[in-house]
Amino acid sequence: MTTNEEMSLVEHLGELRKRIMWILIALIIGMAGGLICAKPIIRYLKNIPPADDIGWNVFSPWDALRLYMNFGLAVGILITLPVALYHIWAFVKPGLREVEQKASIIYIPAAFFLFLLGIAFGYFVVFPMAFFFTSSISKSLEITELYGAAQYFSFMFNIIIPLAVVFEMPIVVMFLTKIRLLNPKRLHKFRRYAYMLMVILATVITPPDAISAILVSVPLIILYEFSVFLSGFIYRKQLLKDAEWEREFGPK
Repeated sequence: MTTNEEMSLVEHLGELRKRIMWILIALIIGMAGGLICAKPIIRYLKNIPPADDIGWNVFSPWDALRLYMNFGLAVGILITLPVALYHIWAFVKPGLREVEQKASIIYIPAAFFLFLLGIAFGYFVVFPMAFFFTSSISKSLEITELYGAAQYFSFMFNIIIPLAVVFEMPIVVMFLTKIRLLNPKRLHKFRRYAYMLMVILATVITPPDAISAILVSVPLIILYEFSVFLSGFIYRKQLLKDAEWEREFGPK
C-alpha cells in the first residue's frame, strides 16, 4: 500500500469517527429533550385508549425510573434518526456521482416519514387489537387485571418498533436496487416467500385470530408490492441509461 493510500484510509476513518461523534452528540441532545418530554407524553398516553380504562402500578422502586428513561431514550432515538441518516449519506456521498447524491438525499425524509407511519400503524391499529385480545382472555378467566406501567409500555414497544422497522422496506429495496443488488425480477421470484414472511410476522405480533392477522398482513403485503413498484421504476431507468451508454460507447 502506498503512502497516499494509507493517508486516504486514515482520512476515511477520521471522517467516519467524526460522523459517529455527531450522531452521538445528537443522541445525547435528543435524550435530554426526550427526558423533558417524557412526563407529558406518558401522561397523555395514560389518558387515551386503551390505557384510559386501566390502572397502572409499579412493582419495584426502579420501575418508574426505568419507564422514564426508556421514554427518554425512545424520543431521543426518534429525534436522532434523521440526523443519523444524514450523516450516513454524507459519509458515502464522496463515492456517489452528482446525480446519485441528489437522488439519495431524498431517502432521508422518506425513511423518517415511513418510520413515523410504522409507529402510527403499530400504535393505532395493531397495539389496541393485541391489548384488547389479551384483556378479554383475562376477563374470560375471571382474573383481576393489574398492569405494571413498565410492563405495559414494554408490551407496546415490542409491537410498534418492529412494525416501524418493517415500514422501512421500500427505502431498503430502492437502495438495493440502486446499487444493483436487487431488481423487480428477483422480487417477483421471491414474492411467495415474502408473503409468507409478512403473514408470519402479522400472526406473531397480533392476537391469534384470522381477522387480526389479515388486518395486519394486508397492509404489509401492500407495502411489499409498493416496494416492488419502486424497484421497477428505478430498474427501468437503469436499463434506459445502460442502453444510452451502449449506443454512445458500445457494449460494456
